[in-house]
Amino acid sequence: MRPNPLKPRLAAGGCAFGTMAFEFFTPGYPTICREAGAEFILYDMEHSGVGFETMKAQFAFCRGLDLVPLVRVPSDHYHHIARALDIGAMGIMVPMVETPEQAKAVVVCTRYPPAGRRGAAFNVAAHDDYSSGRETDKIAQANARTMVIALVETAKGIANVDAIAAVDGVDVVWLGHYDLTNFIGIPGEFDNPKFHAAVDSLVEACKKHGKTPGFLAGNEQWARSFRAKGFRMIAYGVDTLLMQNALAHGIKLLQGTVTN
Repeated sequence: MRPNPLKPRLAAGGCAFGTMAFEFFTPGYPTICREAGAEFILYDMEHSGVGFETMKAQFAFCRGLDLVPLVRVPSDHYHHIARALDIGAMGIMVPMVETPEQAKAVVVCTRYPPAGRRGAAFNVAAHDDYSSGRETDKIAQANARTMVIALVETAKGIANVDAIAAVDGVDVVWLGHYDLTNFIGIPGEFDNPKFHAAVDSLVEACKKHGKTPGFLAGNEQWARSFRAKGFRMIAYGVDTLLMQNALAHGIKLLQGTVTN
């Protein structure tokens, strides 16, 4: 089974940078992202409406590119988590994680017995590249490579962030910044002291328990700011906004060449 190079690097205190995809699910998109320097693509299934068949193809397109496919699943339900892993995701992000009990249940869904309850589909599924081999070896390799990203994005989640970060098997605690401001009553107010306090508590919890803080940076300013705060796993931009912003810049440039 192919290893996940990001997991040991992050566990050792390193960084990982990639991007997030909501809309562009073409065969060439992973190669485009890798040529741009991305180390991972975090695909969205929570808000995009994309299905597992499309994701299975995208994960296959990542093979051979030294690009780690990750996915934000629609919920913390077992069949969402296990299915995403079986079709080739090397890690899952679960939205709205609010308690350590929920985080533990998520981890259990990603691990084979006796550590968890993930069902076995060896030699016949994408996650092990349809290869033969000893089941015990595959179990150990799968458990070792699978990343669990807990998306903390509510007031309750922030209140419990220390306990969530303490859960064995949670690798990354990701800040859901937009939803967080909504849930703490300050929609979009990213300069509000309440937001800054929540960010600080997440980073401190990660430092205390040896976990990686993660973030989606929409622009250069956010990327620099949150790297300075200690975030080590960052997705830079969303496919739709990256294209839209670049196109808007070019169109404005062309419009500026027109004289009356």
